[in-house]
Amino acid sequence: MKPKTTLIIFSICLMAYSPFAQNPAGIFEHTTDVGPVRHAGSTTYDPETQVYQLSGSGANIWFSRDEFHYAYKKLKGDFILRARGRLLGEGVEPHRKFGWMVRTGLDTSAAMVSATVHGDGLTAIQFRKKAGANVEQVISPVKMADVIQLERRGQSFLLSVARFGNPFWTVEVPFFEFPEELFAGLFICSHNADVVEKAEFDNVRMVIPAAPDFQPYRDYIGSHIELMDMENYRRKIIHTAPNSLQAPNWTPDGKTLIYNSEGLLYRCDLASGKPEVLNTDFVNRNNNDHVLSFDGKMLGISSASGEEEYGSLIYTVPVGGGVPKRITPVGPSYLHSWSPDGKWLTFTGGRDGIYNIYKIPSDGNGPEVKLTGLSTLDDGPEYSPDGKYIYFNSTRTGSMELWRMKPDGSSQEQLTDDDFQNWFP
Repeated sequence: MKPKTTLIIFSICLMAYSPFAQNPAGIFEHTTDVGPVRHAGSTTYDPETQVYQLSGSGANIWFSRDEFHYAYKKLKGDFILRARGRLLGEGVEPHRKFGWMVRTGLDTSAAMVSATVHGDGLTAIQFRKKAGANVEQVISPVKMADVIQLERRGQSFLLSVARFGNPFWTVEVPFFEFPEELFAGLFICSHNADVVEKAEFDNVRMVIPAAPDFQPYRDYIGSHIELMDMENYRRKIIHTAPNSLQAPNWTPDGKTLIYNSEGLLYRCDLASGKPEVLNTDFVNRNNNDHVLSFDGKMLGISSASGEEEYGSLIYTVPVGGGVPKRITPVGPSYLHSWSPDGKWLTFTGGRDGIYNIYKIPSDGNGPEVKLTGLSTLDDGPEYSPDGKYIYFNSTRTGSMELWRMKPDGSSQEQLTDDDFQNWFP
């Protein structure tokens, strides 16, 4: 239930700082020209779209010296730099370039490594392992990459690039004897000292990865709630928290998201980005399986019941909050969908150690109905908007694939068969 052109995205790799403070350079602490450029560069940041635009000149980034414009901050340890970028305008030189750069210093001959895309499409990881040395490179087979990632992992750097929508091509370059703290940021170079070029970057993220001993669902490293415009695939962070935020759902008016965190449900106003607790009374161990009815009036929730033999049970509550009504008599039961007419709830139920798909009257006045009955996992049931099908995912063929069936459980048919593990239609 969401506006047609916007999708919610969840990120669980939290930046080690407030992500988009009111800084002229966004997440970056400083902007500067490196080397004796003839024309001063600039960085602009639009906090509404979270888009950066860099302009700059510079003769080149090659051999033993560099000239370019740089928006950067200092980072310690391992990190992942990721963005989508493109050059603006026709340009002058085929080797005008932009991307991510990590440096040991701001002098023109400092040791560095960059994820670089050139105007003629050449994409490469370029590096100078020692100050004053000549630049080396490993060229990617991906031409004109627009998704650019540079990762520091111990003494190695990894370049990952792609055309948007395609898998990454990745290469690792080892044996960098760089200090713990480095300069890291976006750059542009015109490859012509007398010319100024521009590049635009969106979906810019500087990520501190999880520790090697990270244990999911035990350790939490923070969360972002992001919105993605489905016309241009531009992502915007609207809320950040140091704890775990899960499962945002749109209200029908598109103004609010409902999500769960640490057992409670929250309403997040999109205009302000500020969350407030949604009252669910005694049901206060909510998990991430909650769903709004198609008319937006009721909220179905899944919560640990306190009854050890059942685990998660399903309840319904008015969307504005109140005292929930218990729907499923037994569990574990994990809600996934309302029928469009509001009469049924579909859920994944664990019965005798086997998880299948069930439906139950949404008023609780009727028994649960088993729709699938195999020994493999069936999960994620969702009604189609016209109510003619229930879509779900299943491991019955040996890999997780998408399926659909009629609302009575008949006519089960497979929809995907590929190299991916396909979940939650």
